[in-house]
Amino acid sequence: MHDLVIRGGTVVDGSGAQPFVADVAIDGDRIVAVGADVGAGREEIDARGRIVTPGFVDVHTHYDGQATWDREMAPSSWHGVTTVVMGNCGVGFAPARPDRHDWLIGLMEGVEDIPGTALAEGMSWDWETFPEYMDALEKLPRTIDVACHVPHGAVRAYVLGDREKPGAVPTAEDIAEMSRIVEEGVRAGALGFSTSRTVIHKSVDGEVVPGTTATAEELIEIGRAMGRVGYGVFEMASDLNREWNEFDWMGKLSRETGLPVTFAALQSIAKELPLDEQIETMRAENAKGANIVAQIALRGNGIIMAWRGTVHPFRFRPSWRAIEALSWDEQKAKLLDPAFRARLLAEENDFNEVPKDIMGLLMVVAGGWTMQFEMDEDFDYEPGPEASIAARAAAAGIDPAAYAYDLLCRDDGAGFAYLPILNYADGNLDFLEALQDADDTVNSLSDGGAHCGTICDAASPTFMLQHWVRDRKRGGHIPLERAIKRQCRDTALLYGLEDRGLIAPGYLADINVVDMDRIRLGKPWLAFDLPAGGKRLLQKADGYDATIKSGVVTFRGGEGQGAYPGTVIRGPQRVELAMAAE
Repeated sequence: MHDLVIRGGTVVDGSGAQPFVADVAIDGDRIVAVGADVGAGREEIDARGRIVTPGFVDVHTHYDGQATWDREMAPSSWHGVTTVVMGNCGVGFAPARPDRHDWLIGLMEGVEDIPGTALAEGMSWDWETFPEYMDALEKLPRTIDVACHVPHGAVRAYVLGDREKPGAVPTAEDIAEMSRIVEEGVRAGALGFSTSRTVIHKSVDGEVVPGTTATAEELIEIGRAMGRVGYGVFEMASDLNREWNEFDWMGKLSRETGLPVTFAALQSIAKELPLDEQIETMRAENAKGANIVAQIALRGNGIIMAWRGTVHPFRFRPSWRAIEALSWDEQKAKLLDPAFRARLLAEENDFNEVPKDIMGLLMVVAGGWTMQFEMDEDFDYEPGPEASIAARAAAAGIDPAAYAYDLLCRDDGAGFAYLPILNYADGNLDFLEALQDADDTVNSLSDGGAHCGTICDAASPTFMLQHWVRDRKRGGHIPLERAIKRQCRDTALLYGLEDRGLIAPGYLADINVVDMDRIRLGKPWLAFDLPAGGKRLLQKADGYDATIKSGVVTFRGGEGQGAYPGTVIRGPQRVELAMAAE
């Protein structure tokens, strides 16, 4: 008798093959049989009328701090994710000298909008080296598996100490030591190395992150550390300035080491290269033998704006600044006061202290009404111009600023507005259709655990199923079998996780049972449940009947079952071939 049998579901196995009806039998943490006559189970799940998929593998998250204190790993775990790779964009918390803890927190807070107070209270800092950090992660079981990059920011701070400033030039000895530390981290089990080279990424003090000014020589030498080990992914976020010639060194590094290099491919005002040129240049390098992979988002990367969020359109008006230090109850009383409303709406924005390099973005935040959208109950994340605040205000016969103010005051001051600042230059997502059918791209950039006061893209797997597979109105759909492959098998293989992302004998029993008729994103909300009362945007979903991690049911109907079978992944994972061949 098997430990668990999932009975009669439509299996979408992660390979890209057509769905088929079958039972799935699990013993221990492995799938042992898929077919029509697998035998009985001590526990059985009736999956008739449901799809049965591998657990989702999210390769771009920032749970580096949260993973040290949180067993549930929400919100990713609420959306069928069973494996995350964290430490992206060059930010993380190891290696860490004792006198650099606050500096690393400030870097993460600035780049990823994770409350510094939460990180300071939540982390125990019972590590210094990267191997010690991985040992610390193993002390806490979770609902999901976690894997790591070695982050450039922490490595540079560890080696350069007080010399780590914007524009700092490391010596040859410094670079050699950074390379040694990365090799040490990868040998301890990290799946790669990450860096950031974008002016959008700044510390809480407004300084660009350490990797921004690194030379190609520094980056290649660090990449060679993974080559010496024989595995690892080099991950990067970059503005892709033409003079940096990023694809040239990425191609050289990949060809020399035989390892993949992956970057965030976006429509972005910060990137000199348009997205089409990013992909074209990548493919030219790959044609010469490189293995460069573009990470693409599934929707517009946007800001969810709210009075209590990190960003809203009125934060640069004097009346708001006069109350921003008050408690929420005091703020709400002011905001709901007609006299205060009239005074604020009559004011001009004050941009005097705004950094020049992000002035354009903040002007859109403060008044780009044609680009901002009201998040109602059944919000479509691919909104047309008729759904903009400008259009709805015009239809209502009022000023768009007044309309925006009032919608933020709805639900007792808990209204939301959506501003897609990346990946929405065309006002639709048509450009992603071809990329979803490409072997040199992976679905990514959820930023799970990060941007706590501005986004909740950890829900991306649910969005894929609801929007791209089932409900999209403004363009083509993605076949279910391709969507599952891209969110499971493709992401797993990029990071050498060969033991997951497929429903077949011998593979890890990470599985979702999903009701496609009911799959639906819930309305986001702001919670204040991080350590020290830190805030984060959360979003649940309907339609997940069960999520199974390593053969253990972790969620039923979206509710945690108090089971924590997740572990720390160390290095590439191979499938048990003997079992798979039976």
